[in-house]
Amino acid sequence: MRMHILCTVIFAVAGMVCQTELAKAQSTLYSTSAGNTRFSSETPLENINAENKKSQAILNTATGELAIRMNMVDFVFPNKLMQEHFNENYIESDKYPTATFSGKVDKAIDYTKDGEYDASATGKFTVHGVTKTRTINGKIKIDGGKISISSDFQVALTDHKIDVPEIVFVKIAQIIQVKSLYALAPAKK
Repeated sequence: MRMHILCTVIFAVAGMVCQTELAKAQSTLYSTSAGNTRFSSETPLENINAENKKSQAILNTATGELAIRMNMVDFVFPNKLMQEHFNENYIESDKYPTATFSGKVDKAIDYTKDGEYDASATGKFTVHGVTKTRTINGKIKIDGGKISISSDFQVALTDHKIDVPEIVFVKIAQIIQVKSLYALAPAKK
């Protein structure tokens, strides 16, 4: 009888510990499905800009793990023909529908303190089916329990085997400027 009571108490305590740890883990996840990713190609002949307002991001503040995903067809161009060419001829969205980053914030940040911090994350960056290890610099801003992540970096088309036909080669930059801003809130349980 005593053994039964002892086992019941041990399992009850273990259950409470597991629930507490699960609650802590859940409260350390911050996410968005409305992140903003923009890119630009600037050449003397033509400037091309596109924006994706549906980028997804999730940050685990306990571990620093960061994952970002976007559907390539969600990039909107000012010109529908540019958008069509981007999806069909260059990025081949039917074959390579997403771009992703999966990595970790390089330096520990105290996410309980409001402020803006220089930060970098290192991980696997995949575009057009080609994965490269990248360190991306940016800023992390903490304000009233919300976290925003911003970055500004370059992507070389040749690094990701994105071919540009000779006829339009002078209209498309070979290095693309990418800017992102993700406003994260505590992930819903």
